[in-house]
Amino acid sequence: MTKSSKGAENLAWIALILSVVLFGLSFFVGRWSGFAAVSVVGWQILSAALIWFVLAIQFHLRGLAEQERLDLMQLAKDGRGTTLFQGGAERAALMAVAQRRLEVFEKWFLPAFAVVIAVYQLALGWVILRFTLKDLDAQARQPLVAAIVMAAVAFVTFLMSRYATGMSAQVEWKPLRAGGGSFLAGALLCFLLAVGLAFAQFQIFWMERAIAWAIPILLIVLGVETLLNAVFDIYRPRLKGEYDRAAFDSRLLGIINEPGSLFRSAAGALDYQFGFKVSQTWFYKLLEKAIVPLILFGAATLYLISGLVVIAPDQQAVVERLGRPVRDIGPGLHLKWPWPFEISRAYPTGRVMELPIGYVPKVDKTGLEERGPLLWNKPHYQEEYSVLVASESGGGGTSGGALPISLVKANIPVHYRVRDLRAFLYNHSDPVTLLEAICYQELTSFAASARIETDDMGVGGLAESLLGAGRDKAKRVLMQRIQAAADKEGLGVEIVFLGVQGIHPPSEVAAEYEAVVGAVQERQALVLSALGQGNSDLSELVGSIGDAYRLYDLAGAYQRAGREGDQAGREELGRRLDEAFGRAGGQIFQTLSEAKSYAYKRARLAQARGLRFDGQVKAFRAASGIYDRQQRLLALEEALKGARKYVVLSDPNDSEVLIVDLQEKLMPSLYDVGPLQEQTKP
Repeated sequence: MTKSSKGAENLAWIALILSVVLFGLSFFVGRWSGFAAVSVVGWQILSAALIWFVLAIQFHLRGLAEQERLDLMQLAKDGRGTTLFQGGAERAALMAVAQRRLEVFEKWFLPAFAVVIAVYQLALGWVILRFTLKDLDAQARQPLVAAIVMAAVAFVTFLMSRYATGMSAQVEWKPLRAGGGSFLAGALLCFLLAVGLAFAQFQIFWMERAIAWAIPILLIVLGVETLLNAVFDIYRPRLKGEYDRAAFDSRLLGIINEPGSLFRSAAGALDYQFGFKVSQTWFYKLLEKAIVPLILFGAATLYLISGLVVIAPDQQAVVERLGRPVRDIGPGLHLKWPWPFEISRAYPTGRVMELPIGYVPKVDKTGLEERGPLLWNKPHYQEEYSVLVASESGGGGTSGGALPISLVKANIPVHYRVRDLRAFLYNHSDPVTLLEAICYQELTSFAASARIETDDMGVGGLAESLLGAGRDKAKRVLMQRIQAAADKEGLGVEIVFLGVQGIHPPSEVAAEYEAVVGAVQERQALVLSALGQGNSDLSELVGSIGDAYRLYDLAGAYQRAGREGDQAGREELGRRLDEAFGRAGGQIFQTLSEAKSYAYKRARLAQARGLRFDGQVKAFRAASGIYDRQQRLLALEEALKGARKYVVLSDPNDSEVLIVDLQEKLMPSLYDVGPLQEQTKP
């Protein structure tokens, strides 16, 4: 066996054993510490063990073939094989058994092993994604110890990767490049995982969890690449003496493992395209020398830019140093330590945010919410939720009738603003979800004690209907309850607005409910009309409703005092009742005024008659004859009032006879015509 093949074979076997040992160490530490990423990276290292196993067999067969070739050459040189090889090259080829075994292995078994490695990587990646990462870091502990172990594994694998890659620079050892690339991938993953576990010591788990997800994805990508390489190798033309790159030798890892090969390929492509040696020009050589510093300078610049923070006018931010908040910053440009030492968490504290409660809004293609009229007989949103409310109707039990509950749709937008940014960000892991849960809890509790009847005749503190005049009170009560619950949980938010216009019956029964509402409104109209008529009658009767109720109370007390025999109390109540009637207005005032006027009139008339009678007595006593004639004449005047009267005066001694014609004349006599008067024109 040659020295070169022996060294490569020994390296492959050592790397194989080391891969198995590092897998066991990583798997044990991962199970002990509870970090799933540590166990997952162990499975990635185990995939490299398969590659080293194939490389160990390949270099072993190469060593046997080289030893066989040397033996045949030595026999031919010594002349002892003259009889054996005198049959020509065909018979010599038949004796090269190890060489034929190597050719068969590299032609058939290497692609088969590549397919096996690809299937292993794909299956392992799928199993890790499907099962291992379900309960990520549920019982994690001792992250610092796990970080030290991962750093040690990264160091060992990196040394082995560099050593194998350096040996692969020799043409005879080219296959070692596949094992070196797989070890380099494991070294990078272990190093990043060690950094993530160091952050986990400060309760920062995102980096470790990201690596845990990245490892199975990388395995799947490498498995797909290996399968594609195996398929492409079937159709790739092979030239004698040219190195055949194995399908499991990843080209993606080769870019990281040997970045110089990428530049050599680019230089060859440029030379081919331009027709001259572009790679020999001074500019290309300068670029080749300066490309690494330029990339490092760009990466350093991008890294330092992470120390700049721009906060929008409506935002505030909290700067965290290794996971702990250290200061608050407002709008503008600010400086901080670069990531990951300091990060900023900004939030629009000056913006009023909307939280849909009881519904899922419709959104258009641009992501904006679609708004329309809120009609009871049409759905308003993509999805609407129902809440239970109390009802004063229904039977008394489950068997005799319906339960006194109803279902309504409650589409309530809640507008809030962040008042205390630190409390909002750090008191709870998901403050928006917690605020949403509080809103649903308070809405459900409030709706259970409210009702939906449209009249206001109910009893209790929340008698007003949620579908009528009670919305304003429901808004105030819900805002107070949600704000109190949010303050109790330390959310650091302020409830700005709560809309209750979206409370409505289900659209399927909207028409029936509107009919009930119409009947209730007609009943309320009749009741209000009767109350108005009663108030009008009381006001017309007494003057005011308050005076009417006071008179009613005094009259009731007066009657009770009479029934109980309380004479003194009855007299006092009678006096107060008289005073109240005296102060009353309306028809009572009018009737009392008319009664007083009538009594005054009757009293004055009686007094006048008495005075007249007294005068008549005095007149009769003074001159009875004259008084009789006067009274007789007055009686005749009163009796003959309105009749034509003729008075004839005669002497008793006269015998004159008068003829009186009482018939009225239709035409006047000439003797009745008076003298004519001259009329002159002015």
